[in-house]
Amino acid sequence: MLLSKEPFAKQRAIRAAFVATLAAAAAFLVAGHAFAAGPRPWQLNFGAPATPVMERLDTFWDELLVIIFAIGTLVLVLLIIVMLRFNGRRNPVPSRVTHHSLLEIAWTVVPVLILIIIAIPSFKIMYYMDNIKHPQMIIKVTGHQWYWNYSYPDQGNLSFSSTFVPNSKLKPGQKEYLTVDNPLVVPVGTSIRVLVASADVIHSWFVPSFGVQEYAMPGRVNHAWFEVLRPGTYYGQCNQLCGINHALMPIEIKALSKPAFRRWLIQAKKTFAEGKGQRALRLAAAAGGARPQSGN
Repeated sequence: MLLSKEPFAKQRAIRAAFVATLAAAAAFLVAGHAFAAGPRPWQLNFGAPATPVMERLDTFWDELLVIIFAIGTLVLVLLIIVMLRFNGRRNPVPSRVTHHSLLEIAWTVVPVLILIIIAIPSFKIMYYMDNIKHPQMIIKVTGHQWYWNYSYPDQGNLSFSSTFVPNSKLKPGQKEYLTVDNPLVVPVGTSIRVLVASADVIHSWFVPSFGVQEYAMPGRVNHAWFEVLRPGTYYGQCNQLCGINHALMPIEIKALSKPAFRRWLIQAKKTFAEGKGQRALRLAAAAGGARPQSGN
């Protein structure tokens, strides 16, 4: 008696499809880690956290997803029960019950308890984000229309401007609308206090992978902090509508090891202390007529 080979062929095809799916998922995860320092095409959810603040925010977000999913599931189950048990066919004579004290207390108390459960870790994170007692470095960020100026007050008062690089001038591998001529450079494993101010209108210094969004207000200095956990290149943007070139205020941050940062610092002090007039003119053209100075 001969057995048909068709069922076995189907099993092999199913196994092959399963293995291919696992391989694709593994490739996706590997690719996600390879590009963790920046946004990815068709990215869902947050990118990989680069600071302790963002790690806590990411964990809190996952906890909120569980709570929201549980609430949505409960509401869906209740809707299905109501549709099946209390429809017109099964209840031709509608109930005249208008109040149920226990139920009314429950649907008031339970949401309050859920809000308390959410509020406690939320307040803890807010305190953690705002509390840095002993920073190891201070960086001042000043928003201009439409570029950023970075200063290192405790590193010899090093200061330089960071402007958008047009897409037509990008080199291979550089990201569109996120690349700048002079990125902010920081050392990893260092607690850094960021002082954020503005020279003209309201801007916003927003770096998603750092968990930092601080408004740059004219006449006011706000502050935030971060500590980068691993070397890499990280991106952000001004997400406050600040004028015609609002979309051309990207933030590019390069996190280096401490020895590499010290080498960069020595070179940067030489480069930005020379006061090149041509560079100032180029920055002014890129900023739409403003004249950024390397020492302000």
